[in-house]
Amino acid sequence: MTERRHVALTGGIGSGKSEVARLLARHGAVVVDSDALARAVVEPGTPGLAAVVRAFGTGVLAEDGSLDRAALGRTVFADPQARATLEGIVHPLVRERSAELVEASAPDAVVVHDIPLLVEAGLAGGFGTVVVVEADEGVRLARLAHRGLSDADARARMAAQATDAERRAVATHVLRNDGSLAELAGAVDVLWSELAGPVSAGPLSEEAAGP
Repeated sequence: MTERRHVALTGGIGSGKSEVARLLARHGAVVVDSDALARAVVEPGTPGLAAVVRAFGTGVLAEDGSLDRAALGRTVFADPQARATLEGIVHPLVRERSAELVEASAPDAVVVHDIPLLVEAGLAGGFGTVVVVEADEGVRLARLAHRGLSDADARARMAAQATDAERRAVATHVLRNDGSLAELAGAVDVLWSELAGPVSAGPLSEEAAGP
């Protein structure tokens, strides 16, 4: 490879996308985690947090002045307009931070952009390679319950995201993630051999994988 290869990684909540990102990083990918950046740009004292408070009021702040994500989540997941307002604040800040991380990476790096809302934000067209992680609804709900989300909250968050069909429509690679961690690791090994190899516009590939 003589230049950076940019790969988009996405998947619905509870699909196991973060585990795929971790496995790709272990292979040597530079992972730009949009969720982590979205948290960083609204830390106390940042312009991002100030903008969120202007838009949604001090009720989204915790007692220590940090963002109360649960309170904000209850507002934005129930109101598409509110969600769009939040995205209008956070997304430009995340893009700016992402660009800084990419610039700091090696010139021949495989840069994996972990973007949960890739489809919703209309960003898929900017990538030649789009990896979508999928799992059955029941599997995802069980994982979210294990994290402490109620069934109602989990379903609301899933409903607020793109559908599997919408994500598949932009995918070049689909990883099924309903089985074991070992199966997932094997599927990511195969995926990495493609990502780190010569760039090609091959057909959609699908791998069985785990949680």
